[in-house]
Amino acid sequence: MKCKIIKIGGALIEDDELLNRLCRKLSSIASPFVIVHGGGTFAGRLAERLGIPASMIDGRRVTDRETLEVTVMVYAGWVNKTLVSRLQALGVNACGLSGCDLNLVRADKRVRESVDWGYVGDIRQVHLGALELLLQSGVVPVISPITHNGEGVLLNSNADGIAAAVAETLSACYDTELVYCFDKKGVLADTRDEGSVIARLTPALYDEYKRKGMIHSGMIPKLDNAFKSVRNGVGTVRLLHPDELDNPEAGTEITLEEQWMQMLR
Repeated sequence: MKCKIIKIGGALIEDDELLNRLCRKLSSIASPFVIVHGGGTFAGRLAERLGIPASMIDGRRVTDRETLEVTVMVYAGWVNKTLVSRLQALGVNACGLSGCDLNLVRADKRVRESVDWGYVGDIRQVHLGALELLLQSGVVPVISPITHNGEGVLLNSNADGIAAAVAETLSACYDTELVYCFDKKGVLADTRDEGSVIARLTPALYDEYKRKGMIHSGMIPKLDNAFKSVRNGVGTVRLLHPDELDNPEAGTEITLEEQWMQMLR
């Protein structure tokens, strides 16, 4: 049986019209699916309103205790329940979850000798049994990027990484497709040209585009997770715009060189 794991990027959550169109697309999916979402800039804006200063290292936010509290409120609260309510309005039996619910996603607090990232969690394990139970009951899990360490500590994890880990875990019993939905038509060879979508991206091409500076910044961790998922048994990984969610040829497909050569033969 097929199962889609759909990651929704922060920019989509912040664009009300895009989000509505995406939810309508999601409501038409017949096979089981899982949604993993980020939080956009909502947490940063709330922290600013509360007078909580942002601490950044190399452009990435450090999750100290106060920031963690805001992140949990926004990601596992406002954003998650907004998504669930819109899906329910369209007849999708969605259930909003964080990593600590049903012991769904355990993580380890990130430890680096040179940098203290605070309450940032690196994913350790996804609970397959809990996901199977929900999917077999006709429930659509909507997972926020809040995880836990099994010892009562909440952590803020990367949503792209959670989506990849969920897809890899479900590949043990489903034909999985991991879809990263974001505000572009796919991975672009030229970020100024929306028509420059790379139809298929192999590791060799990926390294070349990174070396030339054509792929950079936040796209790199997303693609690193995508390639890891393909290597770890996920059937298909695709990056696309939400308007093309029902088009199997849209966006950028992540493939390994040997798979691509077999297709050419």
